[in-house]
Amino acid sequence: MQIMALLLVLALLTVIGFQLGRSRATASVGGRTVELHSVPSYHGFYVALWAGLPALLLFALWTASEGWMVMQMVLAGLPGRLTHVDGQALSLLRADILNLAHGVNTGRVPDPAVAAAAEQYVRLRSLGDWSLLVIGSCLAMGGLLFARGRITPDLRARNRVERTVNVALVVCSLVAILTTIGIVLSLLFEAMRFFAAVSPIDFLFGTHWSPQMAMRADQVGSSGSFGAIPLFAGTLLITAIAMAVAVPVGLMSAIFMSEYANPTLRTWLKPILEVLAGIPTVVYGFFAALTMAPFVRGLGQAVGLDVSSESALAAGIVMGVMIIPFVSSLSDDVINAVPQSLRDGSYGLGATKSETIRLVVLPAALPGIVAAVMLAVSRAIGETMIVTMAAGLTANLTANPLEAVTTVTTQIATLLVGDQEFDSPKTLSAFGLGLVLFLVTLTLNMVALRVVQKYREKYD
Repeated sequence: MQIMALLLVLALLTVIGFQLGRSRATASVGGRTVELHSVPSYHGFYVALWAGLPALLLFALWTASEGWMVMQMVLAGLPGRLTHVDGQALSLLRADILNLAHGVNTGRVPDPAVAAAAEQYVRLRSLGDWSLLVIGSCLAMGGLLFARGRITPDLRARNRVERTVNVALVVCSLVAILTTIGIVLSLLFEAMRFFAAVSPIDFLFGTHWSPQMAMRADQVGSSGSFGAIPLFAGTLLITAIAMAVAVPVGLMSAIFMSEYANPTLRTWLKPILEVLAGIPTVVYGFFAALTMAPFVRGLGQAVGLDVSSESALAAGIVMGVMIIPFVSSLSDDVINAVPQSLRDGSYGLGATKSETIRLVVLPAALPGIVAAVMLAVSRAIGETMIVTMAAGLTANLTANPLEAVTTVTTQIATLLVGDQEFDSPKTLSAFGLGLVLFLVTLTLNMVALRVVQKYREKYD
């Protein structure tokens, strides 16, 4: 509640600051705005930034550190018998305090000291939120008054506002870069823990996937089996089926929309195709499981084939329909970007429309088409719900599209469902799979970039 109140106060003060700054700048020159170094709106933005930015920085800093600081204060007040323990027990203690503070029923009677610590945690968080509201509001008001007092005709408001915006853009770029680095490092560190327990050779070249750890040493496969070849094979099989559907349909649709359809038809057809990309994947999963899989099975039985109730073919066809817009929309934009002068030159040499498309337009648009296909491949490799619902969870090493298979992403989702211990090879294998999947998609993107750079045409 206090956080929302602070945000509303900041929004109100920034709007007021913008109006006050603009009116103050206009009044400082008697309405002759040509005498100002910057237009009045820049003075308004200058005051608005001073009113909102310092308080927002305080809000971000407090939000990032409040929980840790309050927890440290609470732990400092607990008796030594609870805090002088190992790291795992201390983590459980923190979890118990947080659960009690948020009203989560742990199913057991809590220690009175822990219950008191949870109440103390709630009080300190509430006090911190109220303090943030008061300090943030005062800071915003002080910034507004300070910036308004600095407005003069010679104030370089535009330079300062644009410098602040440039810094904000750089920070946003750094956030994206650091997020990517964090994802890679988290995958790498956890995958290294997995490969410390399981040989990378067995993982990359093994043909049996059974990560279930046995309860007794005399059970078969008591150490688990982590050969990922069946997962890679299933991923490639379903991706190949999906691309066999998406690439021809998507590319032909793009050619029709850009070269044959009249503007009115293209205006209607392209958004209809792009709607396919907005349908949730779980809906495609329902369609694959309830409609496409029985249809494929019935069709196979009609011609004397043994088709599994969950098959790679059903999942691949539906996945191909889902990624058609990735190919059609991007290819249509690339084909339309080919200069009309190339088409006119081909027609002038006597080529027909189909010959012009095959011999002139498509080669000129090839880099963009390859990029669209690679994007669709990456999307197909990363799909989970359709495979889970239509292809099953069985790690079969097969090239038969009529059998049940599974993919890398499906196994990652399966391994990380529920309460997991992140110190067993079974759970850590998900990070090994994720690292391999990341390297595969990175390689695909590098190949696409290389193709674009090598075959890109430059037009005057």
